[in-house]
Amino acid sequence: MKRQTPTPKSGTRRRKKTTKLMPDDINNPLSNAGNDLPGNPGTSSIPGSTGSSASANPRESFESSKQHLREAAGSLRSNIETSRDHVRQAAGDLRAAATATAGELRQRAEHAYTDARARARTLQEDGEQYIRENPTKAVLTALAAGFVLGLIYRH
Repeated sequence: MKRQTPTPKSGTRRRKKTTKLMPDDINNPLSNAGNDLPGNPGTSSIPGSTGSSASANPRESFESSKQHLREAAGSLRSNIETSRDHVRQAAGDLRAAATATAGELRQRAEHAYTDARARARTLQEDGEQYIRENPTKAVLTALAAGFVLGLIYRH
């Protein structure tokens, strides 16, 4: 008996993978290969370069980069100073608002204290006047209140 090998169904053939070899120039960082491709910035994005890495002076590139860093540092310093001024201004505004609120709350508290003290004085004067006018009633009321409190605390 002969073995039959299954035949692939139509459209299900496997394709061999092919690997494309890249030219050595693309992997070499000093080469200009691939600079003409769309979307590839090449060496033109390096500050101070003229587009050709072979003729660019590394010292000029370094000085240009150093100058760009100095400018960025100066810009950062000015941004920090501006931010610091904004923070100082906001802190001053907050301090002024807190001081105003504290003053207002202090006035309210003083007013409430004065009112409570006046009411307590009025109640004390009224109580003294009632006791002078009705001494018997006041003594009997005090005895009854003492008796009730004694019963409550005893249990």
